[in-house]
Amino acid sequence: MATTKKTTKKKALTRHALIGMYMEHVLEHERDPQSVYKFCKEQKISEDEFYGFFGSFKGMQQEIWNTFFDHSLAMIEKQKGYEELDNKNKMLSFFFTFFELLTVNRSYVLFALDENMNVSKNMSQLSGLRKRVKEFSSELIEMGNDEKQLRILKHPVSVFSEGAWLQTLFILKYWMEDNSAGFEKTDVVIEKSVRAIFDVFETTPLESILDFGKFLWKEKMN
Repeated sequence: MATTKKTTKKKALTRHALIGMYMEHVLEHERDPQSVYKFCKEQKISEDEFYGFFGSFKGMQQEIWNTFFDHSLAMIEKQKGYEELDNKNKMLSFFFTFFELLTVNRSYVLFALDENMNVSKNMSQLSGLRKRVKEFSSELIEMGNDEKQLRILKHPVSVFSEGAWLQTLFILKYWMEDNSAGFEKTDVVIEKSVRAIFDVFETTPLESILDFGKFLWKEKMN
């Protein structure tokens, strides 16, 4: 009696799985893959499969940061009562969730940005993240502006969104150097910096800015 050969269908490669392969590779080898060809050969996938998702490793690096943001935003938007939060607390919720996700992937983030956190060097891979942060913060300030009747009370969206991006870079740098248990000092920085940047657009910003400045000075002296 003739037997039939059992064939197993190869599981389709996904974008998420490919990103996982790349992140695992760089952490194990402590360097980027030498080429797409060698990376694909090592992972037992075809180059066509790789290029179906990304045009280069640089494109993948950008997408990793985009995914960090998108996943964080999706998580907070699913939280009960999120829509009822004011804009300041929506921003706080995002930053806490975003840095919790970065902490889960801390080894990769430290590798990707290196210890010096050279902004100009890393701006290419962070370009998508920058766009998303600015769009998110712009939406928050525009919602606040819609509630204001007088034009003179409305806040400049472009200034606020750029400030939110610079704030993101500042917190990221602080988090990379934070040695506190559970990165609790980063949580304090997030809360104080978000309060300060929002209060800049309110009538009494001085107390928040001084409070944040005192905290940073104390940390620097310690």
